Amino acid sequence: MCRNIRPLFNFEPPATEEEIRAAALQFVRKVSGFTRASKANQVAFDAAVEQVTGAARVLVASLVTNAPPLDREVERAKAKARSAKRFGTASSA
Repeated sequence: MCRNIRPLFNFEPPATEEEIRAAALQFVRKVSGFTRASKANQVAFDAAVEQVTGAARVLVASLVTNAPPLDREVERAKAKARSAKRFGTASSA
């Protein structure tokens, strides 16, 4: 359920608000055990997503490093290569 949570710190370009919110949503889904909140829990679910988004935004903005920023496209290509090695490709099945 949390496979969409990716590192957000030290990337060029920096993480977008949408990426931070998506990670927060996945975290709240994992903690709550719900893919979608019921009508009875929607307000609490949405409030939790907003709070986690805010906390993640503050965290990412507050972190410091001496390491050079990672390139998103290079990291994405590495992840695809790891996935292909681990699971194979559709053409090799």
